[in-house]
Amino acid sequence: IFVGIVVNGLVNISISTIEKRYELNSSITGLISASYDISFCVLSLFVSFFGERGHKPRWLAFSAFMLGLGSLIFCLPHFASGKYQYGDKLEDTCQTPGATPANITCNASTKSSHQNFLYIFILAQLLLGVGGTPLFTVGTAFIDDSVSKHKSSIYIGIGYAMSLLGPAIGYVLGGQLLNIYIDIQIPERQDTIYIIVDQNDPRWLGAWWIGFLACFFAIWLLIIPFSMFPKHLPGTAKVRAEKVSETHDDGSEALVQTKNIGKSFKDFPVALLILLRNPVLMSLIIASSSEALIATGFATFLPKFIENQFGKTSSFSATLGGLVLVPAAALGQVISGFLVSKYKMDLKSIIKFMIVTCSVALLLNTVFLFAECGNEPFAGVSETYNGTGMLHNLTAPCNANCGCLRSMYYPVCGRDRVQYFSPCFAGCTSYVVDNNLAKMYYNCSCIGKSKHESGSEDLFFDAVPGKCPKQCKVLPFFLAFFFFVVVFTFMAVTPTTVAILRCVPDKQRSFALGVQLVFLRLLGTIPGPILFGIAIDGSCTLWDIDECETKGACWVYDNKRMSYMLLGMSAACKIITIIFVVLAVYFYKPPAPNKALSQQDKEMASTV
Repeated sequence: IFVGIVVNGLVNISISTIEKRYELNSSITGLISASYDISFCVLSLFVSFFGERGHKPRWLAFSAFMLGLGSLIFCLPHFASGKYQYGDKLEDTCQTPGATPANITCNASTKSSHQNFLYIFILAQLLLGVGGTPLFTVGTAFIDDSVSKHKSSIYIGIGYAMSLLGPAIGYVLGGQLLNIYIDIQIPERQDTIYIIVDQNDPRWLGAWWIGFLACFFAIWLLIIPFSMFPKHLPGTAKVRAEKVSETHDDGSEALVQTKNIGKSFKDFPVALLILLRNPVLMSLIIASSSEALIATGFATFLPKFIENQFGKTSSFSATLGGLVLVPAAALGQVISGFLVSKYKMDLKSIIKFMIVTCSVALLLNTVFLFAECGNEPFAGVSETYNGTGMLHNLTAPCNANCGCLRSMYYPVCGRDRVQYFSPCFAGCTSYVVDNNLAKMYYNCSCIGKSKHESGSEDLFFDAVPGKCPKQCKVLPFFLAFFFFVVVFTFMAVTPTTVAILRCVPDKQRSFALGVQLVFLRLLGTIPGPILFGIAIDGSCTLWDIDECETKGACWVYDNKRMSYMLLGMSAACKIITIIFVVLAVYFYKPPAPNKALSQQDKEMASTV
């Protein structure tokens, strides 16, 4: 739970705040996010290799220590960087020729000293990766050690479901903390009697660091109970002695036992080669990597899809995305673990069960064909300014003298039901603030007459903040279908882990999970967001261009193209998954009948 809270919850929700506070761009903060996976990849093989023979609960105590340390270091830049200083607010309306426009120039050569805190964030993420590695390799094998064969799936499913509960808690906790000012107490300007920065101000930064500090204390409390567990839980010897091997019969188990491979580091290459030559294991690993690519891609970009496709705010879209992804993923893992345990599936039955769940998820993916919504009219992007100006050009005769900045995206909806890039590009020169502290703009030279006369508001105001409301009504339909897409996708996760534990020699189970996690990150979680990001960027119709003419984020997407791109990506990955799961069934060769587990387990049982 705490790994999920910190790594996949607090870090993700704090990234945009960290970018603004320490003047980092998105490509750099992407390196912060990737540092956890890089550390995980480098250490997975070694930790899982040595952890299999070591004292597993002590490895988990070490895991808790490193996770707590990483959380503490991640919040240190806040205390080292001093109080947050914000500058003057830029005007968002059209500046008349007599007024002095905001003097904004390109200062790309100026580098802030705050950017040096990047290395502290990377170090913290590397330490979090060190802490997470034993948990998902040694910890999973320890659970499998301690329970009977047919019960391990339900225990592992519950454990993995808890790792998904963590991000949900992290998003909720982090979102609430961002409503608190970064330095707790909001400063007041000396030249005014009122506070000039609030949550609606683009200069507002929330207290992103509090969650990391709280998790540091909480995680370190876990070191004590982990340290007090014995090397083997009571009853482990009997459980292990009763287990019957389902290892793929390629001679690897006999080789591991007779040569006693794994006792020292010199056995590492041979042990790794044995696993890489296991066709069942490698087929399952590639299939799970393909699933991970889809999962991380949607975890990253589902809120963006909802925001742009259905016209919702970013915070509401993130909440909806979390409400769909987290419960559905947890439910899928628990259900599959329960079914594998209840029906006491053997290895071949588990793999066939995975084929069924992946095939159903592939069919349900077609929801993207029916969930796409058209784009609302956008001046300068999808249509001209009342017949003036050109498409794909935000500047028109009605706003040419306003000195508008393309780096200030603040969309407004005109009374003509057309969206404008900002009040300035709509030609608005004046505004009033209503009782809800929202601005209402008038004297807007670019906005045409109202397309309907219902409501008196149109008589007084030309534009209101925010995007124009979407007329698309298929959001509930999409969320319901996508919920089941996620359920069936994650129903393959727990069976995959159980199948990997069963198809390799008993002494190589932790190591096999380590190998899987390396491939999972190299082929899945690292390239997943990148490939999905490239696909989504391919549907962009309006890019953010700053004062230095540097292309930044995308402001407006072609919704139909985005839907088809996501459908193509997810369908291709699902087909790859199904192909390799079928290959796993084809390659699997069960061991000879009545082949018991290792002699070591029998000796251990008789000793007890």
